[in-house]
Order: sequence, then C-alpha cells, then structure tokens
Amino acid sequence: MIGYVTLGTNDLEKSAPFYDAIAAAMGVGRMFEWPGAIAWGVAGGAPGVALMRPHDGNVATVGNGVMVALEAADRAMVDRIHAVALAHGGRCEGPPGPRSDSFYAAYFRDLDGNKLNAFVMGPGDPAGE
Repeated sequence: MIGYVTLGTNDLEKSAPFYDAIAAAMGVGRMFEWPGAIAWGVAGGAPGVALMRPHDGNVATVGNGVMVALEAADRAMVDRIHAVALAHGGRCEGPPGPRSDSFYAAYFRDLDGNKLNAFVMGPGDPAGE
C-alpha cells in the first residue's frame, strides 16, 4: 500500500550520510536524487524513504506521533541499523530488543529529529537464527 515516505530536513547535505549509512546496512542505496531531495531504496521494490527540503520553503519540523518503520531481514540487522544510526549522529529512542514474542525493534531519531525504527516480525532467538 505505501509507495514511499518523505521526511523533511533543513540540511540535506548534512543529513544524507546518515541515510546513506542506514541504507547500506540494509543492502540498498540511493534510488533517486534531484535538487533538494534524495530517496533510498530499490526502484520498483519495497517502499523507499526520501529526505527533502519542504516544498513550501518553510522550516522542516518533526511530526508528533509520526515514525518511519524500516523492516529488517533479521534481529542482527535490527541491531546493526541501530548501531549505524547512532554512529552517524542519531539519537537512541529505545535500544534493540524484543517488544513482544513476535516483534523485535530498535528506535532512533535522525539528525533532524525524525523518529524511525528498525524491526523484524516473527518468532526467533536473539541472534536472529
């Protein structure tokens, strides 16, 4: 149902490396770039994430209650994405761990304060095996 998600930024050049690193941890890269915006993912694949300066020219702000969830392949990838996010200036909003018997997730914010998480659904041991 979702084709892509856009998040606002006030400094695309500063924020892009954060998303480059997370995309690389997920095995994807940039799929589109145009003035004032970059999108990561696989064209024609799963939903992508785009980072852009607001079209109306106003300051980008964080939506209260808005979060982008990035589906990982396994628990190890959730752990890796969270670590990469923090290593690239992100802020921890909840360390990796089980949230229920069938949901494992980690929460973080990007450099502009947008909230994201990495998650995997389904049973499995903490090593993701």
